Amino acid sequence: MNLRTLLPTLLLAASTLTPALTQAADPVLRFAILGDAEPKPKAEFPGLAAAVGHINHLTDTLDLDFVIGIGDIAHKGTELQYQAVTPVLQRLTLPFYPIMGNEEHGSTVERYMHYAQLWNQDKVELEGPSYVLEFEKLALVMASPDEGRDFHDDGVAWVKQQIQQLHPKPVLLVVHGAPVGTFPEGADKGIHHPGFAEISTQPNLVAMISGDLHMDLNRTEHSKQIDGVHHLHIPALERTKIPDEDNHVPMFRVLTVLDDDQVVVDTYQVGLDGPLERHDYRFTLER
Repeated sequence: MNLRTLLPTLLLAASTLTPALTQAADPVLRFAILGDAEPKPKAEFPGLAAAVGHINHLTDTLDLDFVIGIGDIAHKGTELQYQAVTPVLQRLTLPFYPIMGNEEHGSTVERYMHYAQLWNQDKVELEGPSYVLEFEKLALVMASPDEGRDFHDDGVAWVKQQIQQLHPKPVLLVVHGAPVGTFPEGADKGIHHPGFAEISTQPNLVAMISGDLHMDLNRTEHSKQIDGVHHLHIPALERTKIPDEDNHVPMFRVLTVLDDDQVVVDTYQVGLDGPLERHDYRFTLER
C-alpha cells in the first residue's frame, strides 16, 4: 500500500535573524534524518536515544517539521529489539517517517509495520512500508526495499512511477542502500537490480538519501554528485564499520530547503551544539 501525504510547508520566523541576514533566503522545510541503529549484541540504543534528545532540543530552535529514518533499526527484526527501541522512538516530539532496511527484512513486513505505527502513536499513520511525502517545492519518495537491501521488478516499477507522476516537481528518493558502486568504500553492498539504473535518469530526481554502510563521515566521501544526482550518506548511530570499527561517533543530518530552491545539508554530532562545518553540503533543486 502507498501513502501520499500532502503536508503544509512552514516558513521559519525571521524575527531572530540579524539585519545582515534578513535579505537571505528563508527555510520552507526542514527535517532531521536518522541513520542505522540496530545494535548488537545487546538490544541497547544509547546513540539513538541521545540523537532523539538532541533532535527534540533542536526542534525548539530550528522549527524542524519531521524526522525520517533510512532503515535498520531492529537488528534481524527481532521482537526483543523492536520492543527495546519503541519507547526510545516514542520520545520523538515530531512525526517519524521511517523505511525498512535489510535488518527489518530479517522478520516480516507485518511486524515492522506494527512497530512503525507504535513509534508514531498519536502523530501520523503509515499505510505501508513505501509511500510519498509531497510538499510545495519537492517530494520525498520513501522506498523500502522488497528483500534485503534490494528491489524486485514491481518495487523498481513503483519507485519509477512515483517519480514520473510527480514530474516536474523535484524528488528526493529515500532508500536504505544506495545503488551498488555509489560509495566505493562498500561497493559490494546496495541495490543490485539492473532496472534501478533507470531511476537515476529521471529528470526530476535530484538526490538519493541512504545509509546501510555505517561509514565514518570523517574518513569517507559521504556526499557527492553522480550523473546529476546528489547522493547523501546518513551515518549509523550505534556502530561504525567503514573504514573500520575502531572509532564510532554518533551523528545525524538535517536537511533544509530554502525558498530560493537551495538545499543545505547539515551534520550534527550527537550532544554538540551547532552543525559540523567540515561536513556541510549544498545543492539546488534544479537538476
